[in-house]
Amino acid sequence: MDDQFVIIAIAAGIMLVLAVVYFDYVRRKKRREAFALLAQRLGLRYSAAKNRRIDDTYGFLNKLRQGSNRYAYNTLEGDYQGHPVVTFDYHYETYSTDSKGRIQTLHHRFSFFILCFEASFPELRIYPETFFSKLGQMLGYDDIDFESVEFSKAFTVRSTDKKFAYDICHTGMMEYLLGHKDLALEIEAQCLAMGFDRTLKVEEVEGRLEQLIHLRSLVPAYLFKA
Repeated sequence: MDDQFVIIAIAAGIMLVLAVVYFDYVRRKKRREAFALLAQRLGLRYSAAKNRRIDDTYGFLNKLRQGSNRYAYNTLEGDYQGHPVVTFDYHYETYSTDSKGRIQTLHHRFSFFILCFEASFPELRIYPETFFSKLGQMLGYDDIDFESVEFSKAFTVRSTDKKFAYDICHTGMMEYLLGHKDLALEIEAQCLAMGFDRTLKVEEVEGRLEQLIHLRSLVPAYLFKA
């Protein structure tokens, strides 16, 4: 009886694993198909393949420098409303050790959007204020403050060029970001990047591309004439 129970338990465990693998496969397949349709509608190129050389082009961006085994996939790229853009799902790994000393691999995935500028700019990061960013300020890490106390409390702003940070974070930009507190931005070299802490649903992507275009419109024109 005990042997039969063990066999049944093992079989049930195997069936559960197979079911999880199958439904994950179906989910990923549907996501790829939805991306392909979106790309066709928006006039963008689509690739489901893993791109492990994304660092060669965009590795200077802070959010793409985390962990190991980094790669982009489900990539959309091309011209969108007159601007070169690329958006993709992104994966990286970190490692932790459990109470028994066993190494565990943690998989992280999120969505990332990039618009290419016609000029090059210094590094600037704008992201929602968190406990850890506040702790960093207490430990002496520079955070640029603004006249808007509300904005300074809601976002952490760091840059290698304080004047550039003030140029970007004008009243219109601050008001927009305060209305969209989930946004985290990076500007560096010829890139305006927008990252999230999760993989977006395919139906969210077009709206986020619209946000990216709007953020580009908020970058002062005089910065491109310097």
